[in-house]
Amino acid sequence: MTFDTRQRAALTAICDTFAPGDGAALPSASALGAVDLAVELAGGQPRAQDRKQLERLLSLWDTRAMGLFLGTGGRRFSRLPAADRERLLLKLGDSSSEAKRVLFQALRGLATSSYLLAPGPTGISPVWEAIGYPGPLGTLPSAPRPPLSPLSPDADTTLDCDVVVVGSGAGGGTAAAVLAAAGLSVVVLERGGYYDDADFDGQELSGLSRLYAAGPATTAEGQVALVAGSCLGGGTVVNWTTSFPTPGDVRAEWAAIGAAQFAEEEYTRSIDAVMKRLSVNEDHSVASARDAVMEKGLRALGWHVDAMPRNVVGCDMGTDCGRCGYGCRLGAKQSVTKTWLADAEAAGARLVIDTDVRAIEVKQGRAVGVRGVTSGGHTVTVHARAVVVAAGAIQTPALLRRSGLTDPAIGRHLRLHPATAVWGVFDEEIRPWEGGMQTRYSRQDSDLDGDGYGVIYETGPGNPGALQGFMNWRGGAAHLAAMKDLAHTAGVGIITRDRDSGEVKVGRDGEPVPHYRLSDHDAGHLRAGIKGAARILAAAGARRISSAHQAGPSYEPDRRGTLEEFIASCDAAGLEPGRCAIAALHIMGTARMGGSRSTSATDPDGATWEVPNIVVADASCFPTSSGVNPMISIEAIAHMNATRLASRLA
Repeated sequence: MTFDTRQRAALTAICDTFAPGDGAALPSASALGAVDLAVELAGGQPRAQDRKQLERLLSLWDTRAMGLFLGTGGRRFSRLPAADRERLLLKLGDSSSEAKRVLFQALRGLATSSYLLAPGPTGISPVWEAIGYPGPLGTLPSAPRPPLSPLSPDADTTLDCDVVVVGSGAGGGTAAAVLAAAGLSVVVLERGGYYDDADFDGQELSGLSRLYAAGPATTAEGQVALVAGSCLGGGTVVNWTTSFPTPGDVRAEWAAIGAAQFAEEEYTRSIDAVMKRLSVNEDHSVASARDAVMEKGLRALGWHVDAMPRNVVGCDMGTDCGRCGYGCRLGAKQSVTKTWLADAEAAGARLVIDTDVRAIEVKQGRAVGVRGVTSGGHTVTVHARAVVVAAGAIQTPALLRRSGLTDPAIGRHLRLHPATAVWGVFDEEIRPWEGGMQTRYSRQDSDLDGDGYGVIYETGPGNPGALQGFMNWRGGAAHLAAMKDLAHTAGVGIITRDRDSGEVKVGRDGEPVPHYRLSDHDAGHLRAGIKGAARILAAAGARRISSAHQAGPSYEPDRRGTLEEFIASCDAAGLEPGRCAIAALHIMGTARMGGSRSTSATDPDGATWEVPNIVVADASCFPTSSGVNPMISIEAIAHMNATRLASRLA
């Protein structure tokens, strides 16, 4: 992506207003090289429409017309003093206009993430040093070379097999292993690249750019940020190793929608097989400092708290573990690259990377293969007897639609587990970028209304580039001060089991467009979770507590304000788009399984109603949200659906 002189100047002014430095030791965004990184990140957006929209905005940004829109009385942004620029951005973020707030959040996210991710000219950013963050770990010279041997096509390629699997994450990797073990010839296609222990350096920038999907970055309304893995092994390479089986009440709910086996021994066998293959255990759950804070608060309140089951072997639960969201250098995380994909390749499956599958070929009501394209423009054609789709709950419905499937249920029932955080600053050092990824959780408020819906409390590692996405921005100096407190900061995450849903539609360019607005019901539960998280942090001894609302509510227990006043401020700040940082790390439900074509996109085998040899095997299959971290549920469904498919093909 290339900006002209006017666009570049506008982006520079925006970034330097969000991240001005301190006027002394800390450089501004442009002086650090963050603007170059912002250009690179913006250019990575998959939709040309989004890139063009940013180009148009930057072309207009420093005009009198934009000044009228922004409320400057027609004055150009470049002519304003730095303090006035900052006030203008804050006004944009606090606007009653949803469009202005969402615009503010998009610009804020691009500018502040670039500033905190940029390594600077020396490779060690002075910003990291100022906030006490040690920066990247570097690669491990002792790490073994990647053991898998995927093909990266450098010419037009045609392959033949029994089953082609689209996507190599929790669902696709598991399905490939089951199918290959049954004696079927299998080809797995992955859009991303292949990275393993020796490639991981603990750096946020390299991790985010290589291992995560570039977009869509948010829902169409701008209310929820979206995070998904995109590499061989998918989200299992970057997730936080939390390994909950599907809860019993959720299984019963899923079975009632029409796939009865969710409540039966068949699904239990698949869960057990997954838990065993991933070596799920509680022997690697030593509490990190941030988990210890949450546990202290929960125990002081007399609330539920327990250790996390994790899919790790030999995890250090220390420095490395806190960076595991950017790949595990130690090889401790039992991702599908370490387990199911290794099994699949050993059984003869062929793995293909750098291939974006654009369509399933359907003839006379049967799938006969898929067509894809590499980043270099080479075509990849795979002929197959059946197709397993496991591209994730955003991309799977888009692929089905691009392939001509018309079932109205495809794309519906999108669930996101909307998540936010409450932050506590402590006298003692926390160093949230260290320690086990997640080692404690609480289900204290998991059933708020007696219907099985509510929130769970968890922590997560606090590397600065990712963490800033859950923080507000009340000015350059205030944001920098908050980051300088990072070493003493612990967050309590609120994960909402959403009852209500959104939808993934497909744009004219064939790319997915997720639509989702938090319902009043689910917003009420998220608000209850914010109150609960604040109570946990206060009981743990936090000296300052703040939320992710852009309005900036905060209080200091026993010094300034009260919990009730803080909660009232959070409620007043609202959860509408642009009001509060909300993200989705668990994306589910857009091709859900069920017993009726009128209410589900796939049948009890996971097969599409229209084309019976297209089987879905990822989080898209979830009939409703799982209420817990979904990796085990995804793999169990893939294991079950692939076992059924193997029997049919045999």
